[in-house]
Amino acid sequence: MKIKEAADLAGVSVRTLHHYDEIGLLTPDTVTDAGYRLYSEANLEKLQQILFFKELGFSLQKIQVILEDPDFDRSEALQLQHEALLEKRQRLDRMINTIEKTIRHEKGEIDMSRKEKFEGFDFSTNPYEEEARRRWGDEAVDRSNEKVKQFDQSKQEEMNALYRELAAVHHLDPASKEAQETIGKWYRMLQQFGNYTPEMFRGLGEMYVADERFTKNIDRFGTGLARFMKDAMAEFADRKK
Repeated sequence: MKIKEAADLAGVSVRTLHHYDEIGLLTPDTVTDAGYRLYSEANLEKLQQILFFKELGFSLQKIQVILEDPDFDRSEALQLQHEALLEKRQRLDRMINTIEKTIRHEKGEIDMSRKEKFEGFDFSTNPYEEEARRRWGDEAVDRSNEKVKQFDQSKQEEMNALYRELAAVHHLDPASKEAQETIGKWYRMLQQFGNYTPEMFRGLGEMYVADERFTKNIDRFGTGLARFMKDAMAEFADRKK
């Protein structure tokens, strides 16, 4: 199944599947000589697992750790996801009931106590993560949490520093020696989060401009930085061939 067909089937964007491939979460079994990604039945089953976990509030980093664990059992995971989604549905039903009562309260039809106004809300813990710990062990989940924590605390500042370094040269020709040396640092940093090929690197740069969320975040460090990075990354990818 081609990537557009797989995306339409799963209800996600092609960009999402490209991202999953780039970070090593879901790599298609086949890539044709023309560069087309072809998704096998096994790839689609894994995508289903990813989306179930994502619906239950797991980060992509945690999902990757769980799916790569040697003790991961698909049947067990489906049972967990079924139970967790039923519980989530019940919680959503309680929250919907609270909303409906709040609307009636606002209209003066009924009185609500303070406690009633918050029925259904509970963000203190993630019960699905607790179940994941029970099924696949603390070690896998802790590895994921530590990875996310390290990224949040140290890698983000490292990335911001490199954004600032790139902003300092983004007035130059993207193909210039200084620009290419700096974008090379960006390429090497990304290798810490996944196995980025030059073509993946090029595709990521294109996303920086195509997706306004990326553009807005990157251009905080300098107007036009996203466009500069896209062009510099494309040049870098050409030279790496």
